[in-house]
Parts: sequence; structure tokens; C-alpha cells
Amino acid sequence: MVREQYMTTTPGTSLERPKNEYIYKIGIYGWRKRCLYLFVLLLLIILVVNFSLTIWILKVMWFSPTGMGHLRVTKEGLRLEGESEFLFPLYAKEIHSRVDSSLLLQSTHNVTVNARNSNGEVTGRLNVGPKMVEFHSQQFQINSKDGKPLFTVDENEVVIGTDKLRVTGPEGALFEHSVETPLVKAEAFKQLRLESPTRSLSMDAPRGINIKAQAGNIEALSQMDIKLHSSDGVLLLDAETVRLPKLPEGTRGGSGISQGLYEICVCPDGKLYLSVAGVGSTCQEYSRVCQ
Repeated sequence: MVREQYMTTTPGTSLERPKNEYIYKIGIYGWRKRCLYLFVLLLLIILVVNFSLTIWILKVMWFSPTGMGHLRVTKEGLRLEGESEFLFPLYAKEIHSRVDSSLLLQSTHNVTVNARNSNGEVTGRLNVGPKMVEFHSQQFQINSKDGKPLFTVDENEVVIGTDKLRVTGPEGALFEHSVETPLVKAEAFKQLRLESPTRSLSMDAPRGINIKAQAGNIEALSQMDIKLHSSDGVLLLDAETVRLPKLPEGTRGGSGISQGLYEICVCPDGKLYLSVAGVGSTCQEYSRVCQ
């Protein structure tokens, strides 16, 4: 764009005509202008697409001022409703369910719960697997709703705090070592049996052992010997009738006349045998049993 300047003069004066002055174009023209418009249009399209994607993500993920989807942010922490799947470890101080529902932890392999100290070391571990439940800690304890210890396990002992321990298995309870208890009792109308199939069975008590059957018999069966030993006391058989049905009967050279009466004789080694009763003692006559 060229602009010419004109000057007016009075008659009789002569002035030199100034040369034409040129004013250059200011702005963006041509292909630069088209590129600028194209770039602005491209930015506008990207802005619209980003805004649409943001609205779509907010709608799909259920974003709200209080949380995202079933996840709510409250003053007490995070509240998650429904079923959730965690692909990586979950770290939390406390996990609890709603008041009207139970808490379910489920995994295709196992569920592991670890407790760590301030240094990050594992102090307790609960591993629930498909075939075994493992617990690693210094002590394992189960309490009642009142806080009373019901079951406690550590490296030294196992403590059962209930008033009664009931074993309902058909084979009973198997103990590889000693058992210390103040009372061993069977259920009502059930038999109590203490058995050691391949070894011996020993019952020790500093103040005595009381075996009592209020409505039945007490039997002691042994393939070898049954010994009743008292170091400082006596062996007392207190009953209306004492029967020894399988005592051997002594014999002598001649045939004696038996009236169905016998006397019990004792050998020097403590063996008992029967002797046909007579007017006097006949143990000497039948002493061949002791030989």
C-alpha cells in the first residue's frame, strides 16, 4: 500500500517535488496467516476433545465431591462399598465391615496378613492357604467376648482357659508326651478309656489317684503282669466279697477228701495258691506249687 503526499504552494513560488515515500505492510499475510488459523483451529479441536474425555472419565469412574465410585472419603478414613479387587499389597491400620454385614477376604491362592514394627520387620503373620492355615508369632491367643483367654499358644506351653475340654473324635485324643490335668472324665453314658497301644501308661500324683465308677465296673487288663505297689502304706481291698477265681490249686501225693473248702496259701515269693482245707493248715502239704 503506497501513500503519496501532496503539498500546496502559492503562485510565484517554486518548491522541489518531494520523492514518493513508501509505507510497508504491517501484519501476517499469505501462507503464514493460513497456517496460524489452522494452528488455532487445531488447538480448539484438541481442547474440545480433552474436555469431552474429561467429562467421560468423570462419568465412567463416578467421580464426586465425596469420592470415586464405591470409594468414599470420610473423616474416619476411606469407605469402600461392595466387592473390591486389590492387585497389589494393601496397607491399612484398621479394616472393618459395616455393622449389618460381615467382612470377607478372598483370594485364588492365599490370604496373608502381616504385622510390622516401626523398623518394617514382620512381627506376626497369618497365612490362609488352600490346604493350611499358618500363624507365625511369639504367641497366639484367642479371647472370649469378655476378654477371657480361651486358648493360648507359645513356645513353652499351650493353655486352654475353658472350663471343659471336649474331644468328639472317634479315636479320642493322642498325646505323644505327658498330660497334666486335675480331672479326666467321660461324657454321661459314655465309657472312659485310657490306652497306650505300644508303650506303657503311667499316672502320677503326689497326693493320690482316685479311680471311681459310680454305676459300673472298673477293669484292668494286661497281657503280662499287673503290679500294685505301696512303699509306705498297705494294700487294702475293702469289699463285701473278694474273688480270685483263677488261683492255682495245690496238689499232694495222696488224694485228700475235699468238702468244697479251701484256704489261700502264700509262697515265699508272694505267689498265691489254693489248698484243700482241713482240720489244720494244709499249706505245707501243698507247698509243691511254690517250687
